Amino acid sequence: MLIMENGKRIQVLFFGKLSEIAGAATTLSNLHNTDELIQHLHTQFPALANEKFAVAVNKQTIHTNTELPDNCTVALLPPFSGG
Repeated sequence: MLIMENGKRIQVLFFGKLSEIAGAATTLSNLHNTDELIQHLHTQFPALANEKFAVAVNKQTIHTNTELPDNCTVALLPPFSGG
């Protein structure tokens, strides 16, 4: 999914079950931080609100609201299980 905001390029990657939920690409505007991004995605894909996931911006897992810089990549990562 590519999100463009006044020339700002934000690539959003969905993994695991989240990719099944989000599916198609969408173009959005006026998103400045991760809280706004998540709120918009919950509105656009209501099933995401029922899922737990971590958020990474430019390969760094974040735990608080984070500004989205130009040309960044945001990854939504479902919980991992392993053995």
